[in-house]
Amino acid sequence: MSRVIALDTGPLGLVTNPKLSAESIACAQWLQAHITSGSRIIIPESADYEVRRELLRANKTKGVTRLDDLAKFLEYLPITTTAMRQAAKFWAQARQPGQPTAGDKTIDGDMILVAQATTLALPNLIIATTNVGHLSRFIAAELWQNITPS
Repeated sequence: MSRVIALDTGPLGLVTNPKLSAESIACAQWLQAHITSGSRIIIPESADYEVRRELLRANKTKGVTRLDDLAKFLEYLPITTTAMRQAAKFWAQARQPGQPTAGDKTIDGDMILVAQATTLALPNLIIATTNVGHLSRFIAAELWQNITPS
């Protein structure tokens, strides 16, 4: 069974950043290694939204083009009503014991991302991220650098 990796905003932003840095090059190489090894790579719509809105705000058209191109090449996971309802449950579950994952007035993209991933119901799914903390309370998540190709 191949590995399934959902990209959080950190790695997604790195691989679509037209300004090359050591980290963005390393992340692009990491992604290519996973694709070559047969990993199933998914771009959740919630992560696309978060990266895209910042690119648009900063008028970074090359970044938007790279994001569009990557979304055509990889699997894209649209937001569904089921995912949004699950995100609301996760949001409430995080707050009930007093451990919110974001401010009370935010939409909490992390919970939407987690909910999108859980709707796939895949036991071998992991979220590649730059911030494991909030996500790992609800789903398998790891720093992208620590997820090695099979």
